Amino acid sequence: MRTDDIFSDKDADLSKLDGKTVAILGYGSQGHAHALNLKDSGVDVVVGLRPDSSSRAKAEAAGLEVLDVAEAASRGDLVMILLPDEKQAEVWREEISDGIAPGNLLLFAHGFAIHFGEIEPPPGVDVGMVAPKGPGHLVRRQYEEGSGVPCLMAVHQDDSGQAHDLVLAYASGIGGGRAAIIETTFKDECETDLFGEQAVLCGGASELVRAGYETLVEAGYDPRLAYFECLHELKLIADLMYEKGIQGMRYSISNTAEYGDMTRGKRVIGEESRAAMKQILKEIQDGDFAREFIAENRAGNENFDRMRKEGEGHQIEEIGHDLRDMMPWIDQTFKDTK
Repeated sequence: MRTDDIFSDKDADLSKLDGKTVAILGYGSQGHAHALNLKDSGVDVVVGLRPDSSSRAKAEAAGLEVLDVAEAASRGDLVMILLPDEKQAEVWREEISDGIAPGNLLLFAHGFAIHFGEIEPPPGVDVGMVAPKGPGHLVRRQYEEGSGVPCLMAVHQDDSGQAHDLVLAYASGIGGGRAAIIETTFKDECETDLFGEQAVLCGGASELVRAGYETLVEAGYDPRLAYFECLHELKLIADLMYEKGIQGMRYSISNTAEYGDMTRGKRVIGEESRAAMKQILKEIQDGDFAREFIAENRAGNENFDRMRKEGEGHQIEEIGHDLRDMMPWIDQTFKDTK
């Protein structure tokens, strides 16, 4: 394993942020974690939100100064854009760009807008990325517990010569240096992140779950059993893989399950699936997916909304809702992590 691109708190100098203001634009899952962790690390933070944002009260209650987006962008020496990918270019043009001065550091938590040319920062502005490899509630919780979520970092534009140190200090300030800060590029972070979401973590996993559920139900089995076997217990397996890796998970399950895993898994994810993954990756690398996603948003998301509605109407959602009502601790556990 390479070690020259892995950093920790001992490599970062948080004092690089002394006398600087960090503007966090957005206060969702990642936004609240970045803002609060930086504040607790002694950094001067302001939050940029729309006047009608429902998050304004939450941010103010947490002791943060909240400004309109344009004012926050103008105030910040470091400006972190934590807005939805499809909204960033519009907000950049209308509310952010005029407030970004030479010498400022523009930050992102995902490479999409820069890699696919949705935002083109002017010369004289540093551009970097800090991307925690976990949801915002985990970034916040682990920071409060004294640990941290690993982060990816990248520098896309370094006109000041200070960008690397500042990006590393920011990553340390949100807790990344307590675990690991791994240096990469906007291109590699963006393409691998999109691929993971589409082929494995979201697209691949959700379709695998529904296909398994439908196979059992169509064969005449009780939908409740199908739900438990194909969806509910997935968390157990994912948690074991998260904690111990694939072989550690296999060690923890029964011999029957382990043998079935190793002899049948490749029949589900075979050459056709691997070919589809390669095609998905090619569409990401070529920019086809980005263009499709941006066009869908600009057209009003009619197709996106239709697919959402179809997903909500699937039988697995109805069965799951009824079964989760019998297990109220699941919902409470989720609420406790937000």
